[in-house]
Amino acid sequence: MQPNLRNALLIHNPNAGNGGSGRRRMLDEARRILSRGGIDADLQETTAPGDATAMAERATIEGRQLVIACGGDGTLNEVVNGLAGQQNGHRVPMALLPGGTANVLAKELGLPWDIPSAAAKLVDGEIRDIALGLATPLNEPNKKRYFLSVAGAGPDGMIVYAIDLDLKARVGILAYWWQGAREVFRYKYPHFRVVTGDEQLDVTLLVVGRTKHYGGPFRITTEADLYSDQFELMGLTTRSGLKYLSYIPTLWFGKLRGTDGVHFWKTHSIVCEPLDSNPVYAQIDGEPLARLPVEFKIVPRALRLLVPRDSAATKIPVQSKN
Repeated sequence: MQPNLRNALLIHNPNAGNGGSGRRRMLDEARRILSRGGIDADLQETTAPGDATAMAERATIEGRQLVIACGGDGTLNEVVNGLAGQQNGHRVPMALLPGGTANVLAKELGLPWDIPSAAAKLVDGEIRDIALGLATPLNEPNKKRYFLSVAGAGPDGMIVYAIDLDLKARVGILAYWWQGAREVFRYKYPHFRVVTGDEQLDVTLLVVGRTKHYGGPFRITTEADLYSDQFELMGLTTRSGLKYLSYIPTLWFGKLRGTDGVHFWKTHSIVCEPLDSNPVYAQIDGEPLARLPVEFKIVPRALRLLVPRDSAATKIPVQSKN
């Protein structure tokens, strides 16, 4: 266990993933496990959007040594923005206890979805410095946000914008499937331009991956690496809803790479520009961002992350504790 993580804050979103009283019992057990490992975690619960960001920001000011997020990908994104946005020189590490509907980062790190079991893995964990993505709406730069796992533009952005939040609270990730089924034949699939350096490609969907996992059972950007300073991008060029449907079994069986109309490449920065008046929306970590144009870029060493020792993180050297 890292010797300097005793004073911790555990930020919990009780509305994520249908937590309820059962989640609180698991959190109590997780806190006991953490305490036995030398991490004393004070619990604070969110009550509204933006609370997790404000709590994480205060944690850096108060000199906390660790912030633990328990919630879904949206809660995690809020905590990331609260920590990475601070410039006071005190870089507080972040850890995760899975508590949402998709839990992309938990899958990437090999964390069990059982909260006490995940806490036990973190007690013996290691801190890694990782890059984050930064998404900036070029017409509204004040809305720029960091993201940890996956961003995108096109149909997935529209799904995130249109999803019924009450339905999501009741059925979790199935709400995304329901909204996707509704959009597949009514969405217009407008082309937008993706510019990376001197190269450009007109696509209807762009996935900007920092992780191999995308959502649900799917892995799209399978050559993305959380511990590298690059995105892997996946772009689709078709404007056919039927063609989109045909990609689902291909994706399910891991055969998307090399399929006609599917493009993969790696880069450090990218700009997505609309080609006409049709609105194209971007999302980050499953949360709405803005309409295009949007820039996505890598910010190296933007976050310190506590990961299990047996995760993929063990493939790279341990980072400095400074």
